[in-house]
Amino acid sequence: MKKEGVLRPVRGKRILAILAAGGLTLAAAACGDAPDETPAGGSSSAAAAAYKACMVTDTGGIDDKSFNASAWAGLEAAKAEAGNVDPKYVASSSEADYEPGLRSFVSQKCDFILAVGGLMGDSTTKVAKESADSQFGIVDSGSGNTNVFPMQFATQQAAFLAGYLAAGYTKSGKVATYGGLKIPPVTIFMDGFADGVAYHNTAKGTKVEVLGWDKAKQNGTFAESFVDQNKGKSITQTLVSQGADIVMPVAGGTGLGTAQVAKDSAGKTSVIWVDQDGCKSAEQYCDVFLTTVVKNIEDAVKTAVVTGAKGEALAASPGYIGTLENDGVGIAPYNQFDSKVDAALKAEIDKLKADIIAGTVKVESASAPA
Repeated sequence: MKKEGVLRPVRGKRILAILAAGGLTLAAAACGDAPDETPAGGSSSAAAAAYKACMVTDTGGIDDKSFNASAWAGLEAAKAEAGNVDPKYVASSSEADYEPGLRSFVSQKCDFILAVGGLMGDSTTKVAKESADSQFGIVDSGSGNTNVFPMQFATQQAAFLAGYLAAGYTKSGKVATYGGLKIPPVTIFMDGFADGVAYHNTAKGTKVEVLGWDKAKQNGTFAESFVDQNKGKSITQTLVSQGADIVMPVAGGTGLGTAQVAKDSAGKTSVIWVDQDGCKSAEQYCDVFLTTVVKNIEDAVKTAVVTGAKGEALAASPGYIGTLENDGVGIAPYNQFDSKVDAALKAEIDKLKADIIAGTVKVESASAPA
């Protein structure tokens, strides 16, 4: 695990500890026309003093039950807290939509332009360089631009706990994970999950096997999509046929196909969800979600936007890194599995969390944010 040092903000308002002076001060601007896809929650007739927080989604769309949905929830939470925030979004159908979406919000003089997802890193860097007077934010990517506020997450820490849980809960002795695309914000989950299983094997003398990802080789199974539920189904069916009884899809909406396979299995297969607590974001599948590896995008986005709406500065360096220590990452409640997970296993996971925070257990990933 990489030590965060001074990067020890805590959730909610305490993230302000990293919003150091020297960043770009955000000025309120008059509200322009909203993009075509502005939902009911975003007011296009906001007062002139409204702080326009504008988001470009990744291809998963606003209702992916995952990272796009989490970021949008952050904007809506900022509106509820600050009152003067006018949130809006435009959805990307493909990667070709990233730059036009970002530029459209520059032309609308948005006060905060949020790019969601590591795939948008290059486009955000390019547009931010061209638009030095605009303030940008990005989820799951760093940036060398002083006008881009990066929000990144040490999700390997929380995924480690989920891997340990899976190894302790499996009945078949085989668990699995797969990704949407082979990119760092995805493989970081898979690294942590594999290491958590390996830690359980060492500590307990078990021989639980991980299907779908080889950390040492950095090679595994990918759907090549964050939206294709049928692909999620077929990958999961293959993993289940190979013996896996717990599957962790790191694939946005594609993972809903995994949830459906588990739903149809009559209790034989369970799922570890990612990003948002699955029992809240996709509650129709709550009965198959063992837990969720939570990435608290919502609070990180909310706090950044509320800070900007107050006219305070956002420092591009160090930005924000969510960890177990600051509740930027974690695992969700066991929900409907609470009575099924052994109390001793729960206690071991709580101890592991404390040990990771203390630094006595190291969780490393080549994809971890610096």
